[in-house]
Amino acid sequence: MTLEYQQQTIEVRDRFDKLKARDITLQVQSLGKTFSTNGNTVNALTDVSFDVHRREFMTIIGPSGCGKSTLVRILAGLEFATSGQVLLNGDRVTGPGPDTGMVFQTYTLFPWLTVKKNVMFGLRNRGISESMALQEAMQWIDLVGLERFANHYPHQLSGGMKQRVAIARALAAKPRILLMDEPFGALDAQTRAKMQSYLLEIWRNIDITIVFITHDLDEAIFLADRILVLKANPGEVQELIEVPVPRPRLAGQMLETPFISTRQHIGQLIHSPSSEDDGLSEVIRMTPVGDEVEPQW
Repeated sequence: MTLEYQQQTIEVRDRFDKLKARDITLQVQSLGKTFSTNGNTVNALTDVSFDVHRREFMTIIGPSGCGKSTLVRILAGLEFATSGQVLLNGDRVTGPGPDTGMVFQTYTLFPWLTVKKNVMFGLRNRGISESMALQEAMQWIDLVGLERFANHYPHQLSGGMKQRVAIARALAAKPRILLMDEPFGALDAQTRAKMQSYLLEIWRNIDITIVFITHDLDEAIFLADRILVLKANPGEVQELIEVPVPRPRLAGQMLETPFISTRQHIGQLIHSPSSEDDGLSEVIRMTPVGDEVEPQW
């Protein structure tokens, strides 16, 4: 074990000790969600429990159909659990509230409003004056690096810019927690990498706790302090992983042992035999025999 690796291990351990000493912002207790469709009952989530500490960055990942989006909508108060409860700062979540911000994968900006008007929207609805709302909105627009585009409309922005406006709008209400449901899933790889760096920079500079849903293993590791891995059918907690990659996060760390080993471990959890779909067990051959693209030697 090299001296550098030993030092990194000590730094990571110290970071998690400090994290666990912080107050708990979000508590999820024995959460369950059942759907009834055409007389059939489907368990989407069962006995999901975990805590998120103040200023923690937690990502949630799992196989398709494990209930990630259902879970985050329950955390936001947009859906109701069948059993269990969600507590935010000790108070039970019974619906959407000002302490929770939400960013979706799809662009949810008002197309008829400019960037600054979109960010001002929630502030004005809270009764804040036009001048004060504009002042606060411009601070958040500046934070996400879009001050030059404050008077642009959404159709004039790239996908990454739209999501930065959505983040600014969510943060302008000064929530205690920001919930993000695969917000970068529709972006190209280069823009996605930039948005990840933008988000980490924002998170470092304000008092916010983030729960981030993703299906991308590299994204989950690159962003998170801890990763909640769900398994499907029904969705339940498989493992809660402390990410052993030191902060601040840099792209080069993706090639280092802590990142690679964490990725391999999560991949094994998600793609375990119990998580695989058997729907393609029998494939009909549609090409003539002897026309092999992958010959069996």
